[in-house]
Amino acid sequence: MPDDTAAARRDDRPAESRRARLSRTFDEDAELYDRARPGYPPRLYDDLAELADVRPGSRVLEVGCGTGQATVPLAARGCRITAVDAGPRMAAVARRKLAGHPAVEVVTARFERWPLPAGPFDTVVSATAFHWIDPAVRMARAADALRPGGALAVVRTQHVRGGTERFFAEVQRCYERFDPDTRPGLLPPRAAGLDGSDHAAEVARSGRFGPTVFRRHERDITYSTAEYLDLLRTYSGHRALPPAAREGLLGCVAGLIDGRYGGRVTKRYLFELAVSHRR
Repeated sequence: MPDDTAAARRDDRPAESRRARLSRTFDEDAELYDRARPGYPPRLYDDLAELADVRPGSRVLEVGCGTGQATVPLAARGCRITAVDAGPRMAAVARRKLAGHPAVEVVTARFERWPLPAGPFDTVVSATAFHWIDPAVRMARAADALRPGGALAVVRTQHVRGGTERFFAEVQRCYERFDPDTRPGLLPPRAAGLDGSDHAAEVARSGRFGPTVFRRHERDITYSTAEYLDLLRTYSGHRALPPAAREGLLGCVAGLIDGRYGGRVTKRYLFELAVSHRR
């Protein structure tokens, strides 16, 4: 089963409506999303300061803030933030978490349709969300929001080879049984094989930005059976399955973790930061 990033890429084909429908699944249980999804490595914020000049007082537009998992650390660093998210429940959780930061505004809107403020931003940040924005407009809209020389900073989170590798090979049998769209033998990619070239090419095609610079961080997170099932319940592809198939899949995954892996598995994440400056 692909993660959200892979699902969105697949839906960059003509079925834009499917991508939009999948993107709305996150708002169905915003509290679960906030609890189960991993945060970002602290070094990533240091990279933002170095590569995108994100510092106290910077005017930041965050696209797809979700429940504020990146917004809160940016606010703690003294940024002035306008955070936009299409999901009203996700935005409500973000507002609650950021209530103590008066320099942060959370807006419920689709970025594609949201009227850009008159004053330009220093940085546009999108953490594990840019792939859900309509590819026909996302680069142009981001550039229009920035001052000359301002930075577009896109974070992608991907599941890569590592952790409890045998589990991720064996669990494919559960997906092949309950999800007819599963490609046989699907395995997480190796981090070395993900070079960010697709994003860099999109940036270059836009003609609005200079070269893209990347920073990457890998992180292993160990989950109990219940924690891992909660994580799966936040993924758009899992949420979009028919209820009987989804529950059958989750039961199969739980049986495998409990029966063969002692009730705990480790997942390896690749956090990739891509920074491009507006021409």
